[in-house]
Amino acid sequence: MGKADVVMAEARGFMKSRVILTAAELGFFTSLDEKPCGAEELASEKGIDARAATRVLDCLITFGLLEKQNGTYKPTESGAFYSARHPETVLPMIMHMNRLWNTWSGLTEVVKTGGLSVEKPGIHMDEESWKSFIGAMHVAGRQLAQIIAGDYDTGRFNRLLDIGGASGTYSIAFLRRNPAMTAVIFDLENVIPMAAERIAEEGMENRIDLVAGDFYRDEFPGGCDLALLSAIIHQNSPDKNVDLYTKIYNALEPGGAIVIRDYVMDESRTEPPAGALFAINMLVNTQRGDTYTFREIESGLQQAGFKDVKPVRYCEGMDCLVEGRKPSTPVPNQVEK
Repeated sequence: MGKADVVMAEARGFMKSRVILTAAELGFFTSLDEKPCGAEELASEKGIDARAATRVLDCLITFGLLEKQNGTYKPTESGAFYSARHPETVLPMIMHMNRLWNTWSGLTEVVKTGGLSVEKPGIHMDEESWKSFIGAMHVAGRQLAQIIAGDYDTGRFNRLLDIGGASGTYSIAFLRRNPAMTAVIFDLENVIPMAAERIAEEGMENRIDLVAGDFYRDEFPGGCDLALLSAIIHQNSPDKNVDLYTKIYNALEPGGAIVIRDYVMDESRTEPPAGALFAINMLVNTQRGDTYTFREIESGLQQAGFKDVKPVRYCEGMDCLVEGRKPSTPVPNQVEK
């Protein structure tokens, strides 16, 4: 394969993605995991075109996601991860990616105009998309949360404020590492029931409180000495992040700390590569979201009043940690309100 062929293969990558997204959206993997069958039977059950379904199914075989014997299709070991029946299913994340397909298709126009024309900061989705998004965040975080909870010492703290905590993946991981800690998850009203369900499954009802609110508008509950901003700052502009840091500073107990989990870019903004690509994701999905360098994060935290800002974990993905401390004797915030 020549160099031009390699370059073209990279550009055609969207074709493979689209086939997988469509198969997942139509529930092919789950259905064939429940009951392997032929293409016509599957198409009949789903009320779709048999010829088109056959072409997609056969293409999935070439990807190593399905296998076929005597005309009967079933998922391979790899393909089974796309089934809702798999204990480690990635289907919620795939459905979230399916939504991203539409927003990424608008990248050219966003580059022309400079950004989305939305009235409010943050990420905006309908109810069904929110469910997929929260499920996707759990898929992304279920193993990473365990690793981060093991790397970050929470023994100094008593009560965690998990801001935008979704279904509680990180709160649960932190509390399992620190049996003396309690937590409060602060998230949107439509997210709280999803958190309650997962917390009940984990038997954490007595250690995790749930508070509904919008962190752009509402004040945070007090009594916490550790605040977690996990995968939040990338959806905001620098100014919105300073506003958020300031609210957290005011809510934290003296001597408490904030810890931010996100990409941390180098000063060239090209490393890590995944962070540079994720900056495009924020370009097409938020008003002024971005990925940030350590200096940018440090500056925002210092403007809010935090001291001793330092990186405490650096990796290539969205699993870097930056910590800032609220002095035991509070000092006035540097941000004028």
